[in-house]
Amino acid sequence: MSEADGPHRVAIRHVPVRHVLILGGTTEGRRLAADLAADPAVRVTSSLAGRVAEPRLPAGQVRIGGFGGPAGLAAWLREQHVDALIDATHPFAESISRNAALAAAEVHVPLLALRRPSWVPVPGDDWHSAGSLAEAAEALPGLGRRIFLTTGRQGLAAFAHLTGLHFLARSVDAPEAPLPPDLDVLLDRGPFTLDGERAVLREHRIDVLVTKDSGGAATAPKLTAARELGLPVVVVRRPTPPPGIPSAPDVAAALAWLGLL
Repeated sequence: MSEADGPHRVAIRHVPVRHVLILGGTTEGRRLAADLAADPAVRVTSSLAGRVAEPRLPAGQVRIGGFGGPAGLAAWLREQHVDALIDATHPFAESISRNAALAAAEVHVPLLALRRPSWVPVPGDDWHSAGSLAEAAEALPGLGRRIFLTTGRQGLAAFAHLTGLHFLARSVDAPEAPLPPDLDVLLDRGPFTLDGERAVLREHRIDVLVTKDSGGAATAPKLTAARELGLPVVVVRRPTPPPGIPSAPDVAAALAWLGLL
């Protein structure tokens, strides 16, 4: 057929849409969701735990709430024909990561952990390692009297028994009891600036910082501010991740694992 005979027929190639499920509302999870949502060959769903009243919603489809353990997640992966699972939860979301590993293994869905690297101390840091929030609480009486807790609202119960110490706790939403008896709450959401962290430490006369090893840049300025003031920092170590799960340190590495780079 010539052009004069009419328009050419173009064969349409049907490319299957890959379904990627992202667990977690971390900064990296939102960035990955934005990149995947921009690809017409990918369907992306982000699952948020629902622990924050007004979460920052990622691009693409979003579901909020738990799955009902590993069996419930496995059933959802089957029903929604998920081709790849990305665990982009907080490094301390131990139970979610464990459930993801069990569910992915049951339904044979490839699983990747998207984990920002741990923080590393530099010269001038006075870090004290703790294996848990309870261990961090035990260390405090010998380090200072005015404590800045940046461990999240759900971990404050570990410090509720401590008297004679003043606590400033920062969280996105208001914490619930049990709480330390002498407590001020600062409602705020990162990312935080170095100037802002300096101001918090000075205005509240903080002499000890407590943090989880979350990694990443969004909440790292507090470590620099503490270093400048010579403050001790109690750093809670990350839990051991499920064995045998490949890990990516950033979004680019996750996209490469998905074959999209």
